[in-house]
Amino acid sequence: MNHGPRSGLTAVSSALLAMSRHLEVRDVLKTIVASARELLDAQYAALGVPDDHGGFAQFVVDGVSDEQWKAIGPLPRQHGILAAMLHEATPERLADVRKDPRFGGWPSAHPDLVDFLGLPIRDGDEVLGALFLANKNCAKPAGGCGFTTDDEELLGILAQHAAIALTNARLYERSRELTIAEERSRLAHELHDAVSQKLFSLRLTAQAATALVDRDPARAKDELHQVATLAAEAADELRAAVVELRPAALEEDGLVATLRTQIQVLDRAHGARVTFTGRGVKALPAAQEEAMLRVAQEALHNALRHSGADHVEVTLHRRGAGAVLRITDDGSGFDPHTVRRAGRHLGLVSMRDRAGGAGGRLTVRSTPGEGTTIEMEVPGG
Repeated sequence: MNHGPRSGLTAVSSALLAMSRHLEVRDVLKTIVASARELLDAQYAALGVPDDHGGFAQFVVDGVSDEQWKAIGPLPRQHGILAAMLHEATPERLADVRKDPRFGGWPSAHPDLVDFLGLPIRDGDEVLGALFLANKNCAKPAGGCGFTTDDEELLGILAQHAAIALTNARLYERSRELTIAEERSRLAHELHDAVSQKLFSLRLTAQAATALVDRDPARAKDELHQVATLAAEAADELRAAVVELRPAALEEDGLVATLRTQIQVLDRAHGARVTFTGRGVKALPAAQEEAMLRVAQEALHNALRHSGADHVEVTLHRRGAGAVLRITDDGSGFDPHTVRRAGRHLGLVSMRDRAGGAGGRLTVRSTPGEGTTIEMEVPGG
């Protein structure tokens, strides 16, 4: 390793803390590959989580731009060296991966990988994924690998902790899914009860009106007005049931309705109060709506999981032909000038990338102890 003992220990500690900080599986995967690449000073890092069909359910890379990743094409299959790490659960350290007899080539847009270090991430006998690095940033011995036995040992330690972090993230996501499912079930019962009560009142009132038609038409008319009111209220309750219980779809519902539905669910699932206001926003280009939704989700995740906020306020309003999304929390905040290295762990880098990719811009305002405001503006169509 190029680091001294103290700096090396600090780097390992930072990497392990970063992994334990996240709860969503995707965030954990991103943190693992970023930490591994930085810790071992490699040009590329990747982590694949296998599926049951010979492919990968998730595949995360670090060191490759979004444009490069799109050009590479479909996710790799479980073959060659990747398959060996997954199925034989053995580490692989190679001076030139291209000369290995198991090497099967890669797409034309794929970066050129030479020296290679990879190993499985295991939880007992289960292989959770394959973690690998390529192109060590150092002078290589003639015909030798830039990665050393010390690197392999260090990556092994990282992989053990990665297995713990990944297992915890999976358990958390399952727990959250159950929480939301339970909340939806409770909400369905409440709506069912409310609608049932309205319909019961509606039936009784209609019966009363029927009995009064002949002997007291004026009172019968009043009862029929009440029938109309109760019917309108029952219709509102049913409409609420549809909006609340069906999954929000951006393409079908639009950005405002999708945000409102997701924020209502978050408000019930968390201790913090989460509110949403949407004003005068017309339909935006699909790419801009998608980017705004993802930025809102990332910012809400940070506020609800990391800031300790009591209230998170989300607003979306029109500005010219475009729109401005603002997420404000009253949490712990941070110093924006000192989070450059932590930026990717807070999702700030991905949020800026999403905003820029949609032709918009992202602004982050935060002060320790005074909360955070994240604002994204897009130009519209």
